[in-house]
Amino acid sequence: MGIRWTRSYHLGQSGLMMNLDELRAFVAVAETGSIVAAARSLNFARATLRRRLDELEARAGVPLLYRTAHGATPTEAGAVLAARGRRILQEANALLSSVREVGAEPAGELRFVFPVGLPPEGVTSLFAALQKKYPHLSLRVHYAEDPLSGLLQDVDVAVHFGTRSPPGSWVSYELLQVRECLLASPEYLQRKGVPKTPDDLAEHDLLAWDCPDADPTIWPTRQGVALRVAPRMISPDIHMLRRCAAAGMGIAFLPDAGISRSDTPADGVVSVLPDEVGRERPLQIVVPTVLSEIPRIRAVLSEIQAFLHQI
Repeated sequence: MGIRWTRSYHLGQSGLMMNLDELRAFVAVAETGSIVAAARSLNFARATLRRRLDELEARAGVPLLYRTAHGATPTEAGAVLAARGRRILQEANALLSSVREVGAEPAGELRFVFPVGLPPEGVTSLFAALQKKYPHLSLRVHYAEDPLSGLLQDVDVAVHFGTRSPPGSWVSYELLQVRECLLASPEYLQRKGVPKTPDDLAEHDLLAWDCPDADPTIWPTRQGVALRVAPRMISPDIHMLRRCAAAGMGIAFLPDAGISRSDTPADGVVSVLPDEVGRERPLQIVVPTVLSEIPRIRAVLSEIQAFLHQI
C-alpha cells in the first residue's frame, strides 16, 4: 500500500491552508489547461477533482481558475499558487524519495543538463564511471547553451560555467576552476604569425566562446584591462570552437582544463599569450535544495567530485 500524504501546508500571509491532494489537483489543471486531462493524468474521477478545486478556491477566498467550455487557465492569483505549488510538490516527493532511499544503492533516473560543447571524451568517461559505480542508476542527459535559463523543474542536476544561480532555492557546488585562454594550431601560427601582444590579435582570425554571462566581443587580459575584439566566429559550443582552432581557422578564446603551460601541442592546439590574455572561471553544479539531501543525489555528487580530482 502506497504512502498517502495528507499534511497541510501554509502559504504566505493569506492564511491559505491545503492538503497535497488539493494542490496536486490544482497544479495538474494549471499545467494541462483542462480538468478532463488533469483528472486523467492523476487517475481521479472528474467530480473528485472538481470538488478538490472548489475546496481549494474556498480556502483561498479568491478565484484561482478561469473555467470555460474550452478548458481552464489560472487567474493571476492562481499563477502564483501554481508556481509555488510545484515547488511544494517537488519538496514532498523529494522527502519521500529520501526516506525510501536510506541505506539503498542509488537507483532510478537522474536528470542532467550540461553546457553544450564540453569535451565528449571527458563527459563519456564520467558517465562510464557512474554506470560502473551505480549499475542500477539511469541517466537522462540534456545539453543547453545556458543550462540555467528557463524552467528547471524537470532537472535534478545542472552543470554550468560561472557563479550565477537559477531563481528559486538551489545548492551550488564548485567542481573546479577552468582556465579560459587563447588556443591556436601551430600551422595557423606559422602561417599568420605569433602575436606578441594583445593588440596584435586585431590582425588575426578570432574565434570566441559565447558564454551566457559574458560578452564574446570583450576578452579579459591578465592585467585587468578589457580587450575589445571582432571575432570571425562566435559560438556557445566549446568543443566545436576547439576543433576549428585545431583545423587552423584562427585563434580561439575558450575554457581549457587540460592544456599545459608548455607550448606542447595536445590535440593540435597550443596556448597563445598565456600570460597576457585569460582568466579563471568556475565550473559549478547546482541541485534544487529539496533534492540535495536525497542519498542518490549526494552519492552521485560525491562520485563526480572524485572523478574530477582524478583528471
